[in-house]
Amino acid sequence: MARIDLDHIRHAYGPNPKAPSDFALKQVNHSFKDGGAYALLGPSGCGKTTLLNIISGLLHPSHGRLLFDGHDVTDLSTQERNIAQVFQFPVVYDTMTVYDNLAFPLRNRGVPEAEVDGRVRETLAMLGLSERAGSRARRLTADDKQKISLGRGLVRSDVNAILFDEPLTVIDPHLKWVLRSQLKQLHRRFGYTMIYVTHDQTEALTFAETVVVMYDGEIVQIGTPDELFERPSHTFVGYFIGSPGMNVMPVELEGARARLGSQIIELPFPPANASGRIELGIRPEYVRIGRSGLPVRVTKVEDVGRHKIVRASLEGREIAAILGEDETLPADARVSFDPVGINLYQDSWRIETGV
Repeated sequence: MARIDLDHIRHAYGPNPKAPSDFALKQVNHSFKDGGAYALLGPSGCGKTTLLNIISGLLHPSHGRLLFDGHDVTDLSTQERNIAQVFQFPVVYDTMTVYDNLAFPLRNRGVPEAEVDGRVRETLAMLGLSERAGSRARRLTADDKQKISLGRGLVRSDVNAILFDEPLTVIDPHLKWVLRSQLKQLHRRFGYTMIYVTHDQTEALTFAETVVVMYDGEIVQIGTPDELFERPSHTFVGYFIGSPGMNVMPVELEGARARLGSQIIELPFPPANASGRIELGIRPEYVRIGRSGLPVRVTKVEDVGRHKIVRASLEGREIAAILGEDETLPADARVSFDPVGINLYQDSWRIETGV
C-alpha cells in the first residue's frame, strides 16, 4: 500500500486553459493516507473520475505532481504505479473461466501457482463465485461479471492502491449492500488503500472512513460521515448529504440574531465580522414542529415509514422538517430550530465559530 499525495493537481481537457472555468479539475492538494478507505463523492461532472484517472495513470494532469510514498509518479504508467482499478462496467475476459480471470493478474506477475490457487479460491468464496469457478465468463450475468472485475482488483496483495469507479452501478440493489460490506471487511483485514468514486451518498457514507466531497472541479469538504452531516463546510455539502438535504435560507444578521423576512431566529453564537451573502443552514432533523415558534404554512406531508417529512413555507421559503411516526402535526403548526443544528454560511462557506 502507499500514501498518495496530490500536489497542486489541475486538469483541463481543452488546449491553453486560462480561466478557472476552463479546468475540469481545479487545484487539488490532498493526501490519501497509507491504508485509508476513502470515497470521492459528488454529482456527475464534478471531477471525481478525472481525479481518479490521474491517480491511476490513465490521465496525465495539466498541472501539478502525484507522489506515492514521496516518490514522483506523475509520468509513470498505471502498471509502473502498481494500481488496481475497477470500472463502472465489467471488464472481463469472456473466453476465460471465472477462476482464470482472477488468476490472470497473479500469473502475469509470476506468482507461484500454489499461492495463485489459494488467493483465487479465497476471493471466489468471498464473492460467492466458488460454484462458478469453472464457468466461462461470457455465460454470466452483468452482476457476476462485475464481481469478477472486483475480484481481479482484490486478489492481488501487492498493489499500492485499489481504485473503484462507481463499481456497483450494474449490481442488483441487495448485492450492493453485501459487496460494500465485504469491501469494508477486506479493508479491515488487509489494510488496502482504497479510493471509491460514487455519486451515491449511501455508498460513500457506508463504505468510507473519510469522504471527499467534490463540486464543480473542487474539493469542498473532507471529513467523516458525522462531520459532513453535522457541520457541512459548504452549502452544497448540506444540500447533497442527507435526505432531505439541509434547509438553506438567506438571512440578515443582527448581532446574535438572524432575520428572515419579518421573523427573528435566535443564534447560539454571535458571528464575528460576517459580510457578503449570509445564509442560515439547518437540517430537517433539527427543525422542531409544535405550537410555539415561527409560523409556517404546511404544504405537504410525506410518510416514509419511520418518520414523516413535513414540507412547509416559512416567510416564502420552502423548509423541510422531520416528524416522528408517532408525533402529531398541530393544526396551527409552528417551527423552532434546535441551536445545536444551526450553521451560518458566508458566500456559501461555513462561518467557523468553534461551536
